[in-house]
Amino acid sequence: MTSAATVSAGSGADWSGPAGNPTPADLLRRLRARSGMTAAGDPVTHVEQVTARAGTTAPWPDWVPEQLRAALAGRGVVAPWRHQTEAATLAYEGQHVVVATGTASGKSLAYQLPTLARLLTDPRATVLYLAPTKALAADQLRTVSELGLDDVRPACYDGDTPRAEREWIRRHSRFVLTNPDMVHHGMLPGHAGWSTFLRRLTYVIVDECHTYRGVFGSHVAHVLRRLRRQAARYGRSPVFVLASATSGDPAVAAERLTGLPVTAITQDHSPRGGLTFALWEPPLLPADPEPAMPGSALPGSGRPGSAVPGPAAPADDVPGAGTALVRRSALRETADLLTDTVAAGVRTLAFVRSRRGAEVVATTTRHALNEAVPGLGERVAAYRAGYLREDRRALERSLLTGELLGLASTNALELGVDLVGLDAVLICGYPGTRASLWQQAGRAGRSGQESLAVLVARDDPLDTYLVHHPEALFGQPVEATVLDPANPYVLGPQLCCAAVEAPLTEADLDLFGPGSAEAVEALVAGGALRKRPTGWYWRHSGRPEVDLRGTGGTPICVVESTTGRLLGTVDPASAHVTVHPGAVHLHQGASYVVDELDLEDGCALVHAEEPDWSTHARDVTSLSVVSVRSRLDAGPISLFLGEVDVTSQVVSYQRRRIATGEVLDTRPLDLPARELRTVAVWFTVSDPALVEAEVEPADVPGALHAAEHAAIGLLPLVATCDRWDIGGLSTALHPDTEKPTVFVYDGHPGGAGFAERAYRVAEAWLRATRDAIVECGCEAGCPSCVQSPKCGNGNNPLSKAAAVRVLDVVLSNLAKSRTCSP
Repeated sequence: MTSAATVSAGSGADWSGPAGNPTPADLLRRLRARSGMTAAGDPVTHVEQVTARAGTTAPWPDWVPEQLRAALAGRGVVAPWRHQTEAATLAYEGQHVVVATGTASGKSLAYQLPTLARLLTDPRATVLYLAPTKALAADQLRTVSELGLDDVRPACYDGDTPRAEREWIRRHSRFVLTNPDMVHHGMLPGHAGWSTFLRRLTYVIVDECHTYRGVFGSHVAHVLRRLRRQAARYGRSPVFVLASATSGDPAVAAERLTGLPVTAITQDHSPRGGLTFALWEPPLLPADPEPAMPGSALPGSGRPGSAVPGPAAPADDVPGAGTALVRRSALRETADLLTDTVAAGVRTLAFVRSRRGAEVVATTTRHALNEAVPGLGERVAAYRAGYLREDRRALERSLLTGELLGLASTNALELGVDLVGLDAVLICGYPGTRASLWQQAGRAGRSGQESLAVLVARDDPLDTYLVHHPEALFGQPVEATVLDPANPYVLGPQLCCAAVEAPLTEADLDLFGPGSAEAVEALVAGGALRKRPTGWYWRHSGRPEVDLRGTGGTPICVVESTTGRLLGTVDPASAHVTVHPGAVHLHQGASYVVDELDLEDGCALVHAEEPDWSTHARDVTSLSVVSVRSRLDAGPISLFLGEVDVTSQVVSYQRRRIATGEVLDTRPLDLPARELRTVAVWFTVSDPALVEAEVEPADVPGALHAAEHAAIGLLPLVATCDRWDIGGLSTALHPDTEKPTVFVYDGHPGGAGFAERAYRVAEAWLRATRDAIVECGCEAGCPSCVQSPKCGNGNNPLSKAAAVRVLDVVLSNLAKSRTCSP
C-alpha cells in the first residue's frame, strides 16, 4: 500500500535495456532515435520536467488505535503524510471533508484512518465505501483485507456479487464496498433489508469523486441525497469523506455532490518522483498510405460530436479519402512506442481513448514483438470495459504480478487501482481534461521512482493545439468538476425513485434542492405522483427506470452466432454506430462482422471474419430551438444559450479499404431515429457581416461547418468534457434563427453543464478555436484543424480560410461588446 511513508520493498522500476538501466530522459532519447526522425522532423514538440518532491510526515493522531497502527506498520507504513492526518482528523471529529491531492498521494489512508479507527472502537459502527468502478472497489477490498483487522468484515457488493453472498453482506459486513449504481438499484429500493446497516452507518466514503461530473454526477448527487434521507429515517447522519484528484474548487464540487458543507484539504505533502513528460506529434506522411495495422478495421460514427441521446464510445481518426497530406495515426505511433518500451523491459501502460483503439494497439504491439522475439508478445494485452468479469480480474492480477509488461487500456484503469512498479505511461490522444491527463500520467512512478509520460497527439484540433501550446497544459490549474443536480431530466426521475422508497415530504424538497417543488408539481400533473396529506406517493406498481450513467439502458450483448459464446457488451448509446448490421467488431485482437442487431432484446450476433475493409456509420441530424435562456447581442453577432431538440438517425455505413482508405461502397441501414432535448450554445452572424468579411455566399456553408468542427474540438480546453460529450450542427440559414448559425450542444438529455460553460467563456473558447485553425500548416483543412472523424456529411463542405474570417468577425464584435458594456 503506497498510501503513506513506507519502508522500501525493493529497487522499484527495472529500467532494463541494451544500455542498461536508462533514466526516463535516456529512454525518451531512444524512442526519438528509433522513430527515424531527423532533428528537423523531431516528433517531440515539448518536454516538461516535473521535479521530484520530498514528503512531510506528521505524528499519528492520538485517536488512532494501536491495533490499526500495528497493522499499517506491518504493511510498511511508518508514518502518515501531513495532509492525511489533517483530513483524517477532521473526519474523525465529525466534519465532512474532501482530500483533493495528486495521484499516489495516499488519499486512501486519509479516509481509512478515521473509518477503520471508528470500526475498531465502536463495534456497532458501519462504513459504506463508494467507487465509480468495480476494479477500484476490488482493489480497496484487497487493501483493507490485507490489514487483517478483526471484526471489520469488509465485503464487495456489486453486480458481480453472487446472490448467495448478498444476504450475508447485508447482515454482517461492517465495511461495504460498492458503487453508486448498486446503491441506486439495490440498497435504497431494498432499504428495509439494509436497516441494521443503515441505523449504524457512521461514514460514507466517496472515492475519486471528481469522476462524478455531467449527467452521471448529477444523478449520483441525488443518489447521495436519497442515501442521506434513508439514513436519517433510521436515525443516522453519517460523515462524508471524499477523495478527489486535484481539481478546481473541490469544496464547491463536493458540496454540490453531497448537499453538505465540506472542508477541502488540497496541500499535498506526499513525496513525488521526478516525471519526464513529453508531447509527441506523429509526423506528416505523403499521400501513399501506411501499411495496414493488424486488426485495424476502425469504425467511424459518421457524425459531428457525440451520439444522440448519449455520447458514443469514440472511434479513432481514420484519414479521409482525398487528403493530400495526412499525419501518421496516433494508434500506429502508440503501438510502436509500446513495442519499443516493452522490448526494453520497461513496464508500460498505454491509455487509448476508445475500446476499439485499445484492441488495435495491443494487437499491433503483440504482432511486432512476436516478430522480433517469438513469445514476447504474450506479455502485452488489452484492457477495457465490456470484458467479462473473470477476464478483467485475470488481467489486473497479471499486471500487478509483472507477468504483463505492457497493457493497452481505456480509461478503465485511470483511477486509483494500485499499479505498483509501472515505469512509463503512453497517452494516445488528449483524454479530454487536464485532470484526466495528470491522473493517467501519474499511474507510473507510484513507488516514488522517476517515470516517463508521453502524450501522443491524435489528428484532432485540440490535440494539435495542445502539443504546440504546452502552456495550456503545464502550470495551469485543473478544471472544476461540472454537475447540475437541478437538471430537470435528472431531478424528476430521482424524485420518483425517492418516492418509491418512502413518500416525499415538504422537508425532502429542501434536501433535493432548487427546482424540487416545481418538479414535484410536474410529476403530479403527469400522473407519476399522487398528493396526499402525508406527502407525495408513487402511483405505479413498478419502479421508475433511471440510468445513472446515461448509457441508454441495458448494455447490448455481443454474441458469436455459431457458438453462442458471449464476447462482451457495448453501451446501447453507441450500438447504432459500433454494432450495426455489417459493422466490424474487434474483441481481444480477433475480428468479427455483425450479422444482426436486435435492439429490443439487447443482442448483437456476430461471426468471425478478417475483412480487408473497415466500416464507418453515417447519420443525419436536425435541430430545433425550444427556448432561449440567455442572449448576448454584439452588433451583427448574437450569442445564445438555450434548450434545443436534436433528432439523429444512422442511415448508412461506408466500407473503406484498410490499406488505402478507398471507399468501396455505401450501404443503407434501417435503424430508428433517436431524439434528445438538451442545452446548446449557438451564435448567429448577419449576412452583411459575412459580406464585409469577404466570405462569398458559396463559401458560407463550408465556413460555418469548419468553424463548428473546430469549436467542438476545442471546447474541452475550457470545459470538463471531451468532444464525445458534445455534438454540433451548422447551417447557412436556420429556420428558427433565420440567420447563418453554428450550434454546439451537450450530448446528454437535459444538458450536462458544458454548453453553459461555453457560453460563459465564449470569447476565450472561440479565440483558441480560431488560433488552432490559423496555426495548422495544411492548406485546405485537415483532421488537425477543421475535419472531424465523426462528420455525418463526410467533411463536406469545408472552407478553412473562410472559417477564420467568420471567427474573426465573431471575436471582434464580442470584444467590442465587452468594451462597450457598462
